[in-house]
Amino acid sequence: MAVKEKSENGILETIKTIVYALLIAGVFRTLFFQPFWIPSGSMKETLLIGDFLFVNKMAYGFSYASCPSIPIIGLDAKKLCGFIGGNNKRFLAGDPERGDVIVFRHPISGSDYIKRLVGLPGDTVQLKDGILFLNGVVVPQEPDGEFIETFDRQGPQRLLPRCENGPVGIGAECIKSRFIESFPNGTKHIVLNIGDQSADNTPVYRVPEGNYFFMGDNRDNSSDSRLSQVAGGVGYVPYENLIGRADRIMFSSAGRSMLFFWTWRKDRFFKGIE
Repeated sequence: MAVKEKSENGILETIKTIVYALLIAGVFRTLFFQPFWIPSGSMKETLLIGDFLFVNKMAYGFSYASCPSIPIIGLDAKKLCGFIGGNNKRFLAGDPERGDVIVFRHPISGSDYIKRLVGLPGDTVQLKDGILFLNGVVVPQEPDGEFIETFDRQGPQRLLPRCENGPVGIGAECIKSRFIESFPNGTKHIVLNIGDQSADNTPVYRVPEGNYFFMGDNRDNSSDSRLSQVAGGVGYVPYENLIGRADRIMFSSAGRSMLFFWTWRKDRFFKGIE
């Protein structure tokens, strides 16, 4: 009898430990940091397919988007945490800065995206021949050599990169022109060019109050704010949809899974994001 009671108590303690651990993990993920795995090449070379990073959720305060969404079990962040903020507001709010690399919730699909913040509320944004104009003023780009990678399938989705020197065969060098772009606030980052694209010439976008305009650094391979939400793009992103700022890559896997430690890239451990 005593043995049975001891066994039941042990099972109960194990269940309690698991529940407490899940609660602590949920609070940590909601309030502090969220893991994020880079699935596509839209932010090359700043972020590569297979980069694993933690998103700083304290950078801009908290909103419904701070809470996790788990579609597989029907858990929706807006239903779970819609009481936080509201009316496109945030709790303990902080202002994002132009050039920040930000994870945000897509306004329509609810999927998590990661892009660079280009346009602030009230800004005008336009591209002419691939050159960015902010508020009617050209954003300077300085040539900085080439970004070279192997033309091969990448990540769990087995995506093939696009090349400026393409088409090329498997195992060949895939080359893109590399430029340093300098924002008006002094921040600098790398952008890539593949070739002439329709998105290289855009109308003038006027960013509404309370919204932001995002673009990928791999400009010719990014679905971002240049494409409207009706057309399947990102469009303007409300302030409350920001999840957090990406500050640092923890590690990076060049293979199909982050568990394949033998494919981890040696030069990307704890690499800062610029």
